[in-house]
Amino acid sequence: MELLSSSAFWIGLLEVIGINIVLSGDNAVVIALAARSLPPEQQRRAIQFGSGAAVVLRILLTFMAAQLLQLPWLQIVGGCLLLWIGTQLLVSGDEGDAESKGPNSMMVAIRTILLADLVMSLDNVIAVAAAAQGNMVLLILGLAISIPLVIFGSTLIIKIMDRFPVIVTLGAALIGWVAGETITSDEMLKNIVASYPWIKYAASVLGALLVIAIGALWQRRSKSFQN
Repeated sequence: MELLSSSAFWIGLLEVIGINIVLSGDNAVVIALAARSLPPEQQRRAIQFGSGAAVVLRILLTFMAAQLLQLPWLQIVGGCLLLWIGTQLLVSGDEGDAESKGPNSMMVAIRTILLADLVMSLDNVIAVAAAAQGNMVLLILGLAISIPLVIFGSTLIIKIMDRFPVIVTLGAALIGWVAGETITSDEMLKNIVASYPWIKYAASVLGALLVIAIGALWQRRSKSFQN
């Protein structure tokens, strides 16, 4: 009770929730892209399971994120993986209803959500852990509160995607942007980026353009095979 009556606790909780709202935007986009082609019932379950598991994953990563970020090549590999995920999500909705409604499609969507969140959360959990200042109750409570925020955000984005298909392309481009940013954050490139800060932004732009370009070529190739 003494903890709950502390003003520092409530201020810290607001900070954690605020950070999660800001940092969960890209995760909501990934969840929406991965689940958009599923039937309505599977879509809801994929969003719920994916969002909950992603938050739990962030809690676990908090214990090891600082050490993981010091490993060379980790974020380079993770960024390349995000480029692949962004391309896959961009074209996944155009490969036919039969495939999107298959028995394993929901598990594939959840697996994609977790894989992307694993890469995208390494930097994010550092900010959340800093706001919690070592208080695990505060950290877990703040992340738990963020679950419905991520679920609501993902559901809203799916509805927007259905009405405005261009949002799918913008969402995939966002993942490509994060991929470029992740690659240039690697320990191996730390000194280079410090000397040339513009490289970080250039890599982000290149990542976004790369995902869109590869996705467009993939879509064109798929349509040519279908014809």
